[in-house]
Amino acid sequence: MDLDLTEEQQMLREAVAGLCADAADTVRALENDPTGYDEGFWSQLAAMGLTGLMLPEEHGGSAMGLLDAAVVYEEFGRSLVPSPHFASSVVAAGILQAGGSTAQQAEWLPRIADGEAIVVPAWLEPDNGTGPDGVQLPAVADGGGFVLNGAKRHVPFASSADRLVVPARTDAGIDLFLVDPAADGVTLTQQLTVASDTQYRVDLDGVRVAAGDRIGGAGTGWDTLHAVMLDAVVLLAAQAVGAAEAAHSLANEYAKVRHQFDKPLGAFQSIGHYLADGITAIDGARVLVHQAAWSRDQGRDIATLAPMAKLFATQTCRDVSSTTIQIHGGMGFTVECDAQLYFRRAKSWQLNWWDDAHLEELIAAELLD
Repeated sequence: MDLDLTEEQQMLREAVAGLCADAADTVRALENDPTGYDEGFWSQLAAMGLTGLMLPEEHGGSAMGLLDAAVVYEEFGRSLVPSPHFASSVVAAGILQAGGSTAQQAEWLPRIADGEAIVVPAWLEPDNGTGPDGVQLPAVADGGGFVLNGAKRHVPFASSADRLVVPARTDAGIDLFLVDPAADGVTLTQQLTVASDTQYRVDLDGVRVAAGDRIGGAGTGWDTLHAVMLDAVVLLAAQAVGAAEAAHSLANEYAKVRHQFDKPLGAFQSIGHYLADGITAIDGARVLVHQAAWSRDQGRDIATLAPMAKLFATQTCRDVSSTTIQIHGGMGFTVECDAQLYFRRAKSWQLNWWDDAHLEELIAAELLD
């Protein structure tokens, strides 16, 4: 595996970095916002072909490999600019590409690719985890369709979504359904989160879904979701690497200019060691992410590498951003300091999209198989 980025990847990184830098002032403004993203930034992503990141060209996508997409996501993490990209353009689009019918793909993938439509997963349930046992919401067959009753929690950007992808229990196992958030019986309630990002509780009260809105064959939902998530968590890991490096830069620069006892903080051995440990972990996380992405692009199995990358990268981001807060002293604990923006998002990434416990179970299962 060549650890150097190609010239095209370097150009891609610079283009995305420039786009994100222009939108950086929206990060604080959009905290706890009901919509949660800037439509101008979203339109620019679409204009660059990034809303169709890994979708095939036949559906209007850019057909990027996972390593190219990881380059993009590292810049997303560095800037923290919020958008429904991960939920819609990666997870939901991946589900429709992997399991959707020809009609579903024709209706939704081109619209996702050009940024016109937003489709997001409504996956987690109150008091339940991220594994298959956490999916308990029933979908009862009725009159050629299904009726859904229950609740989903922490659904990203649900108020802006054109459709929700809802995992539910049927007689066959776990199925995935396309649900209109404006349908009768659907109620959205915005939730507070550690990252102050835009997430909703979705209550489903007798929501009727047509048989044609089931994604894939009966009982195939979890396998489809799991396969898509293996790719998706690599990108989330790349995002965490970018965020960790940005947080580390804050600490490093502060340690150069802040003086105590007539010398810069960085001159104290303990501070220097913290910074050294941080950049070492960041580089290790980046290598793991790139190895997972490269392996996927080569057609290799990433059942172990993908959860390893997400587990290590998000832990690294949490640890580095925590150290950044400590190095800033009392100021680091204030909302005015950017360090807290990275720390809160690092913790959110650990809790969502396969939490640490589920990642460890996946890795252990592969090792002990």
